[in-house]
Amino acid sequence: MTALLAIDALIDNPKTRIVVCCGSGGVGKTTTAAAIGLRAAERGRKVVVLTIDPARRLAQSMGLTELDNTPRPVKGTRQMEGAPRGGSPRTESGGGSAEGGGGRRAGELHAMMLDMKRTFDEVVLAHAEPARAKAILENPFYQSLSAGFAGTQEYMAMEKLGQLRAADEWDLIVVDTPPSRSALDFLDAPNRLGSFLDGKVIRLLTAPAKVGGRSAMRFLNVGMGLLTGTLGKIFGAQLLTDVQTFVGAMDSMFGGFRERADRTYQLLKAPGTAFLVVAAPERDALREAAYFVDRLAADEMPLAGLVLNRVHGTDAPQLTAERALAAAEALEENGSPNSAAAESLAAGLLRLHAERMQIMDRERRTRDRFVSVYPDVPIVEVSALPGDVHDLDGLRAIGDRLGRTE
Repeated sequence: MTALLAIDALIDNPKTRIVVCCGSGGVGKTTTAAAIGLRAAERGRKVVVLTIDPARRLAQSMGLTELDNTPRPVKGTRQMEGAPRGGSPRTESGGGSAEGGGGRRAGELHAMMLDMKRTFDEVVLAHAEPARAKAILENPFYQSLSAGFAGTQEYMAMEKLGQLRAADEWDLIVVDTPPSRSALDFLDAPNRLGSFLDGKVIRLLTAPAKVGGRSAMRFLNVGMGLLTGTLGKIFGAQLLTDVQTFVGAMDSMFGGFRERADRTYQLLKAPGTAFLVVAAPERDALREAAYFVDRLAADEMPLAGLVLNRVHGTDAPQLTAERALAAAEALEENGSPNSAAAESLAAGLLRLHAERMQIMDRERRTRDRFVSVYPDVPIVEVSALPGDVHDLDGLRAIGDRLGRTE
């Protein structure tokens, strides 16, 4: 039998400092991340939910008009009955407030959305002297790079996560990743950045600043002239000039970028981090979940388990689909003219029940196939709600389902 994923035990554990929710699009990953953040806060922890997903659902469900690069407090959280006491790794001076003589602290919930360009700007301002920072921020190539260069979002996600963890202001950081396989691209950010910085073109562009001696510079400038002339024809002289200026200004910062990314990567592998794969009980979604499970295992990342969202259920499991369909057909064939309307309604309800039972059977088979391949992955099933989640009460309902113990 597959082990139950104990969400409450995970978020109550003071050693758990980062929870990363990953999964394909349309499976409720953003809602899951928000529900976990709210539940952890109402159980006494100081939580920030960081979303990298460009959708605005997280803000709406938390009653915020918008999210940006700064953590925003979420109003309306409350202390949950039976929540654990104490146990936070932070001191009282680090945030939160104690309540009652038993050491219980009221939790806090904050939410934010990654602003890729603003995060990049913050890094430049923090790690470059003012004159150089100004030159970088005004450079046209930098402005294009920071606004949407391939891989920049993933790297900046690593930067922001590293910043949040280094501040040590939060008991728990919940990360909601992009809704696709690129959700795990930030795991590759240090290697991609290293490949970019160690690439031949970058080395050539930075070479004049690193070579000493007039004769060496003269020799190098001949080669650089040939290279820049060729690249100028391909990319345009102005773009090449912008790139060279950018590389020259950023050269002293490149090592710091890589070092911070490496530190965050190691942080993701540390015992205080837990990855949750979120999926729906559908073939394609669980195929994507299998990809995430395999990828996390290959990178030796700490997988906590699988959240199986939107699972259908019924209050009449003893009435099979076959029996419900047979009863509907009998009513339709043998019904009395005096009660035709009532019997037609009853037959319709029986057919709806039969359809629900067929969906449940299909979901069960799909789940069992996943379990047969990954028997050691703990699972928690979250039953489908009748409507969309658009407020804190809806998130609490999801949290209650996540926190089930049987």
